[in-house]
Amino acid sequence: MPTASALNYLRRALTSLVLISSSGLAFDLELASGDFQRTPICSDVTDFDFRIHVDADLAPGVYNNPPLIAASYRVSGTLAPGTPSGFPAFALERMIDGAQFYAQGSSLSFEISPTAALSDGLQVAELVGAGVLLMFNGREIDTGRFHPALLELRADGIGRIQNSNNMPSLNPLQAVDFGEEYITDLNFDPGNLTLVKKPGGRGDGGSSSLSPVALLWLAGILLLWPGSRRSQR
Repeated sequence: MPTASALNYLRRALTSLVLISSSGLAFDLELASGDFQRTPICSDVTDFDFRIHVDADLAPGVYNNPPLIAASYRVSGTLAPGTPSGFPAFALERMIDGAQFYAQGSSLSFEISPTAALSDGLQVAELVGAGVLLMFNGREIDTGRFHPALLELRADGIGRIQNSNNMPSLNPLQAVDFGEEYITDLNFDPGNLTLVKKPGGRGDGGSSSLSPVALLWLAGILLLWPGSRRSQR
């Protein structure tokens, strides 16, 4: 029998295939904990990865809550005593479509420079802005989760990942403010940290060659596989 981690990886891969196949105009923002030097400030949360399927061409311009096909990310670690959740540790994994991402209160923003050379992908140094260059806010209102992530990257090679807030929550016992569960400072080289490994779009073969029958088969596996509907806080 495959291990739980192998099954989880397979579900993530199949989800990506199904979602990406739905659009030929898309690019993926990808980040992982191994891209950074990590310094825990509150709790010990240093393991994470993000993959955000943006439903647009990769091109210079402002991306303020751009249309998304899906957002998937994972963050885990041990927690200091006395956090609002009261958990000793957590392993949060979210795989949601773009409409649900924004409906729950999440947001995404960044701006690509007019002078960005995108033929080799997109590096942090090719983003522009005042202060924070990229912000992913996984904020969730009234989902009962304490640990959705807020990730920020700055032009000076400093960033941060921490828990977002979920206020105003309808349940005061489930309310949490920014950084009350975990905070980890990040350091990186803006010129070498790649956000998009290769450009998407019409001319890049972004659309899938999978047939509709194959896509339906893959989607069926995702729906019927044991544990596919399981979620964690």
